[in-house]
Amino acid sequence: MIDLFMKGGFLMYPIALCSFIGLGILINKAIQYHLMLKSLEQSPEEISKRRPEIMRPILKALSEGCDEKGLSIIGTRQVREIERGLSWLSLIATITPLLGLTGTVTGMIKAFMVIAHSTSVNPAMLAGGIWEALITTAAGLLVAIPIYVGHHYLEKQADEIAFVMREITMSLYMRCRDGV
Repeated sequence: MIDLFMKGGFLMYPIALCSFIGLGILINKAIQYHLMLKSLEQSPEEISKRRPEIMRPILKALSEGCDEKGLSIIGTRQVREIERGLSWLSLIATITPLLGLTGTVTGMIKAFMVIAHSTSVNPAMLAGGIWEALITTAAGLLVAIPIYVGHHYLEKQADEIAFVMREITMSLYMRCRDGV
């Protein structure tokens, strides 16, 4: 495996870095979203009592008599907080295939340089550049595809959290407004 990594050339390092960062963000966000959804699987009354972290600014605003517009602003701020970090996954899913493609180009340049500097060329002389081209392309795609799928899944989870928060907020707002 290390041999393949080394044959991929210098672009394998940023691809590997993207892989580690992306995987870290995916795991962190998946755990975070799971815990958030669990904390929101209660009745609005229970949420008022237990005060999950993500709902605290909204609950505080409700207790201070905030109107719908103010709640909307606070809710939007909370959703942005939930989604923080997802843009990095999108960036990683976008740049890793580009890094792989750049490795393809540099590998082919190396192969053609061998051809240009040699009067007789055998396949073994071209293998290094071709290895680099193929390995970096594969590595870029192998990192990007699962990161992209994970990003899509996490976006759906964030949307679900936002929807549940909106439902809870509106239920609690109506109760406050109606004096219940």
